[in-house]
Amino acid sequence: MSDALNFTDKPVVLIVDDTPENLTVMNALLKDDYRTKVAHNGERALKVAQSDPRPDLILLDIMMPGMDGYEVCQQLKADPKTAGIPVVFLTAKVEVEDEQKGFDVGAVDYITKPISPPIVLARVKTQLTLKAAADFLRDKNAFLETEVARRTRQVSTIQDVTIMAMASLAETRDNETGNHIRRTQNYVKLLAQELQRQGKFSAQLTAESIELLYKSAPLHDIGKVGIPDSILLKPGKLTPEEFAVMKTHTTLGRDAILAAEKLLDEPNSFLEYAREIAYCHQEKWDGSGYPQGLAGETIPVSARLMAVADVYDALISRRVYKPPFPHAEALEIIRAGRSSHFDPAMVDAFVAIAEQFRAVAERFQDTESEVEAKARAVTPH
Repeated sequence: MSDALNFTDKPVVLIVDDTPENLTVMNALLKDDYRTKVAHNGERALKVAQSDPRPDLILLDIMMPGMDGYEVCQQLKADPKTAGIPVVFLTAKVEVEDEQKGFDVGAVDYITKPISPPIVLARVKTQLTLKAAADFLRDKNAFLETEVARRTRQVSTIQDVTIMAMASLAETRDNETGNHIRRTQNYVKLLAQELQRQGKFSAQLTAESIELLYKSAPLHDIGKVGIPDSILLKPGKLTPEEFAVMKTHTTLGRDAILAAEKLLDEPNSFLEYAREIAYCHQEKWDGSGYPQGLAGETIPVSARLMAVADVYDALISRRVYKPPFPHAEALEIIRAGRSSHFDPAMVDAFVAIAEQFRAVAERFQDTESEVEAKARAVTPH
């Protein structure tokens, strides 16, 4: 039983030669230490090389009728299944040009005829040792790549879960439902993709940055956790003093995310987008927004995207203090805010894909029971 197991562990050597005597000699020399396969021409060698178990090494005669050794080697190297098998040429040709041609087509070594058994055994052992090392490194690299990919997915998942947990924390404080988070992040992604398609903001809106924007959008109102219930949950209109406090949710959100950024050793683009959106999504194109009164292109692109998404969602959403606006009316209100509230390019892109916004709104629509349950949950007792 032990011998059988050892036999299956032996490397496989394919011997290719059109002379039966040469095959017999080489097979007799190698069979005690290796599993051997033989082929008497190039066509047969290619078939044997692809059959299981595949050779770990091929000893290949050059001068053969039909397909010579050079052509066999070229075809072996052109096939991904056999490209990694080292090929050692067996030949009586000793000219430098012949050797160079062999190396050019992919051979790793030459053994000249008539053969010297000790040289054959030494060369075979050396090439098999090199192949074993190369296989080990390749397998190790494949394992490491798989492990890196797994851990990257794990980190991304943890990041996503953390984001949603933080966003849900903010959502528990006000009249918004969890669907608001899902809708707005999808609006932002759709709008960014449309602008990218139009060739606008190409430097800022890469595929990678759009995905980061999608993930960071749920944190736009994280600062509301710092607003008193008496103001945040007030059903009526806020006084000027109360509204001044409400406006600080942008600064509170920025500060919370900035504190997280400072814990990292290097800048993080995801948190940068989250900070921009939280701080600047209430800014307006004409400079009349808050907290800084930024205008035009001084407002980060991420915040300009969120401004459209957030206002549209506020318009079409049901609240305990107002019914939802129809999609068409919300569209006209956004259009009317072009060049005043919103970046004109953002509005134009929104109008072009307004039906996709409607589809997202319908997919993540708040039911009346959800709105009522939310109202009961945040109403002070």
